[in-house]
Amino acid sequence: MEREAPQAAVDRVWRNIPNAISLTRLLATPVLLGTVLGRRQELFKWLLLACLLSDILDGLIARGFNLRSKIGAFLDSTADMLVCLIGVAGLFMFQSEFLAAHYGEILIVLGLYAVEALAAILRYGRISSFHTVLNRIAAYAQGIFVMSLFLWGYQGWIFQPTIALAVLAYSEELLLLYLLPKWRSDVRGLYWVLSHKGTAS
Repeated sequence: MEREAPQAAVDRVWRNIPNAISLTRLLATPVLLGTVLGRRQELFKWLLLACLLSDILDGLIARGFNLRSKIGAFLDSTADMLVCLIGVAGLFMFQSEFLAAHYGEILIVLGLYAVEALAAILRYGRISSFHTVLNRIAAYAQGIFVMSLFLWGYQGWIFQPTIALAVLAYSEELLLLYLLPKWRSDVRGLYWVLSHKGTAS
């Protein structure tokens, strides 16, 4: 059996770094859930921060070095969904006063998120992995707000723009689900999809 060339082996390892980061985040979700169930707020806070930072890191590496793949998009989206759900559970466990004061806005965002996920499963048979520019910005804003909530308490000037960005991002993804008949990963956004359709016609 012919041995793999050293450079080819290095390239193969490098290509899988984003996937490895996403997989590590996915494997960390049971531990993150355990911190919620065990009411370990301090540990939950720092593990959630590590998950959020790893999400930024694997995306930057994949896009910056053109290492995107279908399996990477799936791992990233699955890990993101689980971290998001456990993060919401953490809010219910540790930040009940905040939720009671702002449940209306949060229900709108969670409702849009759930509708988008269900619509993607019905249309494609799997969750979407669009990773639009707007969705990434909204996700970063959500991460910043949640961490600021645990570190410094409620900050309205962060919360309100975060809600607005999330509503816009999930609304855009619902439109993309309507426009794209086949599953695609790493769609930049509605503007680029419409521009491409205009060019193709």
